[in-house]
Amino acid sequence: MPEPSEAEGGLSARARAVLALERRGWSSPGAKERAIREELGLAPVRYYQLLNALLDDERALAHDPVTVNRLRRVRDARRAER
Repeated sequence: MPEPSEAEGGLSARARAVLALERRGWSSPGAKERAIREELGLAPVRYYQLLNALLDDERALAHDPVTVNRLRRVRDARRAER
């Protein structure tokens, strides 16, 4: 059963948590990986799969345009390097 915010066309609590984690600054990559496991209970690979899908979701853009646009630019720059 979808969460109430999903039924209303918003983001799930997990999606909001993923975006909130991305807004934070990290002292090291290890700290971020640890937070992904401890706070979200996700493997880092799964977290990045969810994050990548969120970047293409207009609801995520509406919820947090600064973070989503920043991450889209980073993703696009990495794709251009390939």
